[in-house]
Amino acid sequence: MSINFQDRVVIVTGAGSGLGRQHALSFAARGAKVVVNDFGGNRDGTGGSSEAALAVVEEIRKSGGIAIANGANVTDVLEVKALVEQTVGEFGRVDVLVNNAGILRDKSFSKLELQDFAAVVNVHLQGSVNCTKAVWDIMRKQEYGRIVMTASAAGLYGNFGQANYGAAKAAVIGLMNVLHQEGFKSNIRINTVAPMATTRMTEDLLPPAAKQALVPERVTPAVLFLSSEDAPSKMILSAGGGAFAAAAVMETAPVYIPDTDLSPEYIAQQIGKIADWTTAVRYENADQEIKRFLELVLSAR
Repeated sequence: MSINFQDRVVIVTGAGSGLGRQHALSFAARGAKVVVNDFGGNRDGTGGSSEAALAVVEEIRKSGGIAIANGANVTDVLEVKALVEQTVGEFGRVDVLVNNAGILRDKSFSKLELQDFAAVVNVHLQGSVNCTKAVWDIMRKQEYGRIVMTASAAGLYGNFGQANYGAAKAAVIGLMNVLHQEGFKSNIRINTVAPMATTRMTEDLLPPAAKQALVPERVTPAVLFLSSEDAPSKMILSAGGGAFAAAAVMETAPVYIPDTDLSPEYIAQQIGKIADWTTAVRYENADQEIKRFLELVLSAR
């Protein structure tokens, strides 16, 4: 199977450097018409410049590819709307959206200012919402769309000093879960990549050996797979250094406790059985979990 994006139109946010830049270059190398979006801000989201996006566009064009630059701030709904209007005006459609833009403002929770929490959530979560909303009806009408969210191990498992970042990254997984259900009938497939890579956001956190191993080029193939015509939907794919793993939210089999025993003490006695991960399953949607609980409860009562 050969994956290509010939005549596909791809928007990559935060594509001026790091992972986004590599995603844009790789889509273009496989035939896509690429919109290189980058606000051009600093790692913490301050500032702004179009130079980074224009430089990536120039790289693509020198290699024979097709690309345009856009400087929209993903937190600004009007700028995002203009981004999508520019894309459709130039290329006629939008086939793929990669929500990659992000910032960091790391501090332990006791020292974290609420405005820094809001700023990070606004870029990672609300920015993904804004961009996805702007392309959603276009993808529905053309009955084709591929959307990739960007999560993180911090959101899946937690990381000290990243309450804002971890909360936002966990939230985009919840967003994916719902949009998968709403978009699947219109051939919109939506997935999440959880990358481990050396970028300007992580370079001062990694030892030298890890920096050399975790280059963005070893993550991008996962994004291209999740954006392809035959992509799955609702997949979380962790990727770093050329290693890949699927992640999932799972739940153990429910254990019924009758009213005669229902107490926190009895739950404590039964917690080993309740948390028996050998019984764990994945639910395709919330209804499946509710149905399972109700069947158990109603049959037991």
